[in-house]
Amino acid sequence: MNGPFVLAAGAPEPLGAHWDGHGVNLSVVSRHAQSIEWCVFDETGERELARLPLPVRDGDIWHGYLEGAGPGLVYGLRVHGPYDPCRGHRFNPHKLLIDPCARALLGMFTWDDAVFGYAGGTPDVASAMDERDSAPFVPKCVVATPLSPLSERPARPRTPWNDTVIYELHVKGFTQSHPAVPEAIRGTVAALATPPIIAYLRQLGVTAIECMPMAAFIDERHLVRHGLTNYWGYNPIAPMAVHAPYLGGGDARAMADAVDRLHDAGIEVIVDIVLNHTAEGGADGPTLTLRGLDNAVYYRLQEQHPERYVDASGCGNTLDPSEAAVIALFHATLRYWACEIGVDGFRFDLATLLGRSETGAFDADAPLWRTIAADPDLRDLKLIAEPWDASTSGALGSFPPPIREWNGRYRDDIRRFWRGDACARGAMATRLAGSSDVFDHGGRGPLHGVNYVTCHDGFTLADVTSYAVRHNEANPYDNHDGSPENWSSNGGEEGDTPDEALRLTRRRRRCAMLATLALSRGVPMVLAGDELSRTQHGNNNAFCQDNAMSWLDWTAIDDPMRDLRPWLARALQLRRRFRFPRVDAFFRGATAIHVDDRDIRWSEPDGSELDSAGWADPAERALGVLVTGPGEGDAANERIFLALNPGEHERTFRLPAPPGTEAWFVVLDADRRPTAAAVLACGSEVSIPPTGMLVLSDSDPARPLLAATRVATP
Repeated sequence: MNGPFVLAAGAPEPLGAHWDGHGVNLSVVSRHAQSIEWCVFDETGERELARLPLPVRDGDIWHGYLEGAGPGLVYGLRVHGPYDPCRGHRFNPHKLLIDPCARALLGMFTWDDAVFGYAGGTPDVASAMDERDSAPFVPKCVVATPLSPLSERPARPRTPWNDTVIYELHVKGFTQSHPAVPEAIRGTVAALATPPIIAYLRQLGVTAIECMPMAAFIDERHLVRHGLTNYWGYNPIAPMAVHAPYLGGGDARAMADAVDRLHDAGIEVIVDIVLNHTAEGGADGPTLTLRGLDNAVYYRLQEQHPERYVDASGCGNTLDPSEAAVIALFHATLRYWACEIGVDGFRFDLATLLGRSETGAFDADAPLWRTIAADPDLRDLKLIAEPWDASTSGALGSFPPPIREWNGRYRDDIRRFWRGDACARGAMATRLAGSSDVFDHGGRGPLHGVNYVTCHDGFTLADVTSYAVRHNEANPYDNHDGSPENWSSNGGEEGDTPDEALRLTRRRRRCAMLATLALSRGVPMVLAGDELSRTQHGNNNAFCQDNAMSWLDWTAIDDPMRDLRPWLARALQLRRRFRFPRVDAFFRGATAIHVDDRDIRWSEPDGSELDSAGWADPAERALGVLVTGPGEGDAANERIFLALNPGEHERTFRLPAPPGTEAWFVVLDADRRPTAAAVLACGSEVSIPPTGMLVLSDSDPARPLLAATRVATP
C-alpha cells in the first residue's frame, strides 16, 4: 500500500503482525517503553515510508491496526524509552528492530557500527546512545501469507515413542552434495521432501528427522572477519521466521510443503528450537530486537550490575523464562511451528535455561512446562530437552513428562565401553538397559531418554574411532574450542590411515556402537552421515564450517569400508522385530518363565554369570547379554544374546543354553560374515574379533516382522 497510513486501535492478540483479510494488526509487548513506532517500508525494504506510533497500550501490550495492508507489507519497529544501562534499559529509536514474532524477514543482516546501541565503540555505562540509523543493515519484517490449516493437510504420522527412530540432520549439509537432488534446491527444505531423500530415510528405518535450527539466525562478527559463517544456526534473531536461505527463494509455504511430503511418507519432523538466548549477545552486542524492545524484561540481568547480562547460555545473554512476556513469546513461537508449519515436535536447546525460576534455579514446574502441559496442541507432540546449559552440570532426569531428554551419559558410557576402557562394563550395561539410575523415578521409563552415541556437537562416529584428540585448527580459536574429552580412540594412528586392518577394526567399532544404540532401551537418535562414516577430520566443534567438512559425502556409498547403511538398516530392523528394546519399563532381573530364566542376564565370555567381583574386574572388557522377552504373538518370550568384545584381541564366547532354546540363529555380525543360514548350537563356542559384536536370536531370522509393527519401505 502507498498510504495514507492511518492506524486504528486494533487488538492485543495475537502477538506479531497478522492479516485478517482487510488489514494488518500489529501487537508487541514492552513494559518500559514510552512509545513504539510501526515503521513501514517499500517492497524492497530500502526506503522507509512512514513511522506510525502504535495508538493503544493495554497493560504491557502495544497494538494498532493498518486498514488495507496485507501480506507482503515490509516493516520494522522503533521503540522510545530510557537509555540507562545502569538500570537495565537500552532503548534507542535510532535502531530499527525486528518484531520478535515476525514470520518472515526480507534482506540479510550486515555488520556495521550503526547496529550498536551505544556510542564510542565500547559499551561503557557512561557511553551515550548511538544516533546512527541501523535500518540499512538489518533485515526487515514481512507480513506473511497465511498457511493452509492443518485440517486440510496430510495427517501427522504420530509414531509412538517406542517405535520412534530419530535422525538428526542439518538442512543444508544433508542434501548439499546429494547427486540425485536437483542442484537448484540442494541445501533447502524442498530437498528434504524429494523422492531420493525420502526413500533413503525410509530404507534406513528412520521415523523422524530432527532438524538443526530452522529459525532465522545471523553470523557472529568475529566469524565474518575470519571469512567464516555460523553454520549450525544457534544464533537466532527471529524465532518464528524460517531461515531464508533454507527456503530457496520461497516463503514459509516451502517449509510447510516439505513437512506435508514427509508426513505423506510417514516421517515426522522435529525442529531444534533456540529459545534460551538471542544473537544480540552481551553488553557489547548489537541492538536488533529484544534488547531495544525492553531489555530489562526479556533478558536476565545481573542483580547488582543490571548493565551486565547473566550469560548462562555461553552466547552472551540469557532470556528470562520467569517473565510473562517471555513465556508469551515462547508459547506463540511453539504454536506457530506446530499449528501452522505443522511440525511434530521440538528439541529444546539448552533446555535447563527455559525452566529457570526467578532465583535462577532449575524448576521442573516452571511456567513454560506448565504452559505446554495446558495446551492440547503442544503437549502431545514430541518434546525433547537438552538437559544442560553452559553454567551448570545440568538436570538430566529432572524434566517433567511428557518432555523427553537427550541422554548424554549414554553417549559417554557407550563410547568408553567400546573404546575398551577398564571397568566400563557396569555403566554400559546400565545404559543398554535404559538408564534406570537416571530415569527410574517419578513415573519415568526408559523411553524418557533419547539415546545417542553422536550428535551435531562433538565428533562424528567415524572420528570417535579415528582421533584421540580434537583437531579444530580450522576454527578461529587456536584449537581451544570444543570439548577436550571425547571418549574416543584412534586405534594407534591419528586420522586417516591406509592400514586395512586398522580400517576394519574401526569399522567394526562403528558398527558395534550403532547396533548397541539400536538395541538399547530408550529412544535411539542417529547423527546424519554416521552411516556413511562421515568425518570432520577431528573437528569436534564444526559450528562455523559451512563446507565439505560438515556436508554429507555421498560418494561413501561406493566405498564398502565407509558405507554402513546395510548394517544400520538391519540393526533398526531388529529393533522393530524384537520388542525388548522398545519396552517402556526397566529390567528387573525377574523370572520370566523358568526359575533360572530372567528378563536379562549378564555373563562373562565363558558363560558364567557376572558377579560383583566381575563387574569390578579391570582386566575384563568383554560382555555377554541374554535377554528374554517380553515378546508378542508368536515371538512370546523370544530370547536374544549379545556377544560384545570391545577389546584389542579376539575373544571366545560360550553360548548360553537356556531352557526351551534349541539353537541360536545369527541375526547381526559386525565381522560381516555370512548370516543368512548361520545356526549355532547352545553351549557351543564362537570367536568374536576385536571390537566386534554378534547378535543371536533363538528364532529363525527368516520369520517376518510382526504385523503390528510399521515397517519403512523404499
